[in-house]
Order: sequence, then C-alpha cells, then structure tokens
Amino acid sequence: MVSEEEGSGGFPELTEKQKQEAEDRTSVSAVVVHEAVRLDGDEELERSSSALAWSGLAAGMSMGFSFVGQALLYSHVPDVPWRPLLTALGYPLGFLLVIIGRQQLFTENTLTAIIPLLARRNGETLLKVVRIWTIVLLSNLVGAHLFAWVIGNTPMFSREVQGAMMKVATHAVEVGFGTAILRGIFAGWLIAMVVWMLAAVDTGRIAIIVIVTYVVGAANLTHIVAGAVEVLFLPMVGARSWGDVAVGYLLPTLLGNIIGGVSLTAAINHAQVVAGQSGVNEEQAA
Repeated sequence: MVSEEEGSGGFPELTEKQKQEAEDRTSVSAVVVHEAVRLDGDEELERSSSALAWSGLAAGMSMGFSFVGQALLYSHVPDVPWRPLLTALGYPLGFLLVIIGRQQLFTENTLTAIIPLLARRNGETLLKVVRIWTIVLLSNLVGAHLFAWVIGNTPMFSREVQGAMMKVATHAVEVGFGTAILRGIFAGWLIAMVVWMLAAVDTGRIAIIVIVTYVVGAANLTHIVAGAVEVLFLPMVGARSWGDVAVGYLLPTLLGNIIGGVSLTAAINHAQVVAGQSGVNEEQAA
C-alpha cells in the first residue's frame, strides 16, 4: 500500500523547494563539465599571441617556486627515509600560483585546447591548437630558463638552499628516456585532470590542486615546466650539459605529458560525453 507521502511510482512526493534542493545536491554531469572546458578552451584559442606569450612567460617563472619550495624543505628536513614525502609538499606551490592566477601552462592546454578540437575537428581549430601550444610551450620554457638562471647565478638563496637545489635537480634528471616518457604520461594525465575537476566544482579548488600536484611531486613524475626549472638549474651551475638536459629529460617529458593529457584525459572524457549523448538521443528517438 502506497503511503500518502509517496507517489504512484513509489517515490516520495516532494515540494518544489525540496526538488530544487535535490537538484542542487546533484553532482555536475560530465556533459556540463565538458561544455565548461570547451568554452574555456575556445576563449583561450582566440587570445592574441602576445597575451598568450606574456601569460606563458609568467607561468614558466611562477613554476620555479615549486623547485624553491622543495629545496627549502629539503634543506631543513633531516636525512630520514620519509624526507621525500615532506619535500614534495613544496611542489604544489608553483601550480597554485599558475592555476589560481590564471596563467597559461602547457600541460593545461593538452585538455582545454584539445576539447574544442575534438568537438569540431576542422583545420582551422587544429591550426589554433598548434599556435597556442607553440607559443605557450616556448614562453613557459623561457620563463623556466630565466628563473633557473637567477637562482643559479645570484646569491638570492643561501649555500645550504642552493646545495639542496643541486640534490633535488640531480635526482630529477637521473631518469632514463623511457621512464621519463612513462612518468610524463602520468603527470600529463593528472595535471589535465586537475583542470577537468576544477570545472566541476565551486569550492575546494585549492585542495584539489594541492592534493593532485603533491602526488605528482611525491611520485617523481616528470613535468615539462616544473621539471624544466629543476633540470635547467644544472647547466646554469655547470653540473650538466645542455644536451643532456634537453635530450635526457625535456624531450621525453614533453612527449609523455602530451600523450597523457591528450589521450588519457581529453580524448577519454570527450568520448564518455559523446557516448552518453548518443544514448540520450537514441532514447529520445525511441
């Protein structure tokens, strides 16, 4: 027997206010997140080259504070087995500055720029993606280069901190080509997922950035911009050659970040939205 509080379908009858409260508590659907990312991507694709370059330069320099944060902690934490877990707490610093500050970071654009391309798939959008990738990547690396030069050639930090920087950077660069690609795939995947998740929430943005990027740092995953500041510090102080850094770290890391961001985040999340909409359309047709 159906009670007075239940409708004919066995569900409780709700007031309009209760229905609105239920809707407010429902998680944002994937299609809404996809559309938010697409709109953001369209806006970025239309930005002028100079605006992208300046924003990318700022991001490259800001990411240097991930390196500084790690080195500061490294220089003050005793040499114990769990020191890397504490040192990695400095890694999210640069990402917080870049993402909250709305600066252009290359690994973010493996999602935001690709979603519009997957949605339209035309030559015009492809050219816009190539443009934004080229400008942002180069400006990010220039910013990273400038930051590495300053901390490697000026007395900004004490000898103890610079010694910690040397150890952090040496540890980062000592990775094989294949391993750098694999770690780069996971780093690109996670950083692109940060962008996807931020589009789905209104609160807790800082927690998402800190938690995910902390994992990237703690797992020694390779990131083309944050890692660039670390490894570029080495040729600045004469510890490694430019070729070793470029071929041994930057190139495989770049390949991995692109693969991870584009295939594991952009393509898969786009596919789930397209598949879901196809199912809705079939039901409506039936």
